[in-house]
Parts: sequence; C-alpha cells; structure tokens
Amino acid sequence: MKYRNLGKTGLKVSEVGMGTWQLAGQPWGWDPPDEKESLQSLYRFTELGGNFIDTAWVYGRTSSYRKLGLHSSEELIGKYLKESGNRNNVYIATKVPPKNRKWPAWHGIPISEVFPDKYIERYVDSSLRNLKVDTIDLMQFHVWQDDFAKDEGWKRTIQRIVKSGKVRFWGISINDYQPINCLNTLDTGLIDTIQLIFNIFHQKPVEKLFPYARKHKIGLIARVPLDEGGLTNRLMSNTKFADPLRSVYFRKDRLVQVIERVKKLEMLLNKEAENIPELALRFNLSFPEISTVIPGTRKVKYVEENTSVSDGRKLTKMFLNELKKHAWERNFYPDHDPSMKASGYVEI
Repeated sequence: MKYRNLGKTGLKVSEVGMGTWQLAGQPWGWDPPDEKESLQSLYRFTELGGNFIDTAWVYGRTSSYRKLGLHSSEELIGKYLKESGNRNNVYIATKVPPKNRKWPAWHGIPISEVFPDKYIERYVDSSLRNLKVDTIDLMQFHVWQDDFAKDEGWKRTIQRIVKSGKVRFWGISINDYQPINCLNTLDTGLIDTIQLIFNIFHQKPVEKLFPYARKHKIGLIARVPLDEGGLTNRLMSNTKFADPLRSVYFRKDRLVQVIERVKKLEMLLNKEAENIPELALRFNLSFPEISTVIPGTRKVKYVEENTSVSDGRKLTKMFLNELKKHAWERNFYPDHDPSMKASGYVEI
C-alpha cells in the first residue's frame, strides 16, 4: 500500500481508503449486510495496509435494521476498533448529517436550519459514542452550500470542538457534481479536506478545485470512483436494482447509456489497466491532488481487488488525455434524497 499526505493535516493516509456507505446496509433499500463479512472486510483492509476509513453518522442507521439487531456503520467500525485494538493505526473520518435531512444542501436555506451550533456538537458526541473513540480524526459536514461561509456560528463551534480534543480536523463532503461550491469556505482556513465525486465520467473538479487544493494544500477525498457501479463493468441491460437510489440512477435509458460508454472504455484497456474497475481507480490515483480514493466496500474480495491497485503505477499522460474524451458530465441523482422519515430513519 502506498500513502499520501492528507492535505496539510500531517496525516499519511493509504491512497486507497475504504468507503462504508453499504457496510451496515442503508435506508434506501439495500439488503441487510452480513455483519460478519463486513467486519472481516475491515480486518482485511487494515491487514493489507489500509488506514483510512470513511463513514457517516447516517450510514446504516434505520429502525428496520435496529429491529434486526444490526449496527450502524459507525457502530460496526467501533466494534472493529475495540476488538482489534487497532485504533492507533487507523484514521477515522465521519460526517455530521444535515438537521433538515436534505441531501444535497438546498440553495437559499440558511445554515441555521442545516447545521445549528449545538446540533453540530451533539452529533460529534454521538459519533464518538458510536465509534467508541475519544477523538475523531476527521469530521466532515455531510452537505454544504458556499453561502454558509458568511456565518460565524459554525466557525466558532468547530474551533471550540477542536480545542476540546474531540475532533482533530474538519472537512466538507460537498454536494454531488458541485466541485466549486466550497471555495469561499476554504478561504476561511478552517477546512482541511474536501470529499468530492471524481471519476472518469466526472472530471470537472480538475478545472478549478484541483488547482486550489494544490496551492492551499487541501486534502481531496475522492468518492464514487466507480460511478455507483457503472464503472464496475458488471451491469447489463437487464440488471435490476433492489435499492431505490440506483433504480433511479440507472433507470432503463440511463443504464443503456452507461453500458455503451463502458464498452468504449473497454477498447482502451491495455497493460496500463487490465479491467474497468482497475482503470477507474488508477484514473483517480494518477492525480497527485487526490489524497485517497474511497470505493464503497463490504466484501473481502473487493477489498483485496481495490487495494491491489495501490502499487505506485499511474496512467501515462497520453492515456489520461485519451480519457478526457470520455468525460460525461451529467447528474443522475434525484434532485434530493428520498424521504428519510419514510424509510424509518432513526434520529437522536
């Protein structure tokens, strides 16, 4: 495993991290996971040198899973940390959910309705309990609007929380396909990392966010490198999705378009990348601005496949220039998240 600087934090993180959205299931319809294999995946990830685990308070937190005796993703990670005694060798990043439960953050809604000061503190404390840790390495706002930069409340709050020792660094998980909706906030100097969508189809962040991050040493955490499964090359025209999110994301006409574009990418495969998932991850890792890429994983075999890409090899400039032609800027996500209340979402 190779390691990179997480911006100016001083942390050296594995360039392939572990995303845990599906680790403990989701309120959007994924089947309840095999928690035993989820735990094994965490163990295998760290055995292979992985040391950056990204989660969120909301992941896996549903009343239906509670009735089954299943954990949220944070709680499952906390169980792993307690069992393994590996806390000092792993960096944990999690997220504060928006109070109004709107994904993404809607333009025009004030931060007082999304991240009130006391609310931020309450959810930091909740994540600390779930993870069974004294300090969270990186706490991220789960949505954002750059207009929030004008408010002083959140600034005072996160500085106070850092001073208390509960959180080491703060970041933002920016809205889907809005790579510059954070630049004014970064100018405050209080945010150390940005989590963003970045993949072969969505290359827009290279234009403005990457130069800013390079200049100001902002850590970039790349999510959705496999385009919600589109770049796994396992989708077929008759693929059915159990979860509503991907059922919308890949609804029939879109699924056909994805498959056609992946077929074109297949024609590029050579010794630089032997398959589409490898190509997708190597694409991310070919940019030095990216600190870590976090494919969502809950199975051991995918942990092994993903981490194997961290071997120091990068795509050539010629290959990257060819991939520019395959950029496909579009947003297949719904305008906002399906009703969290209707899905049995558990609040505190």
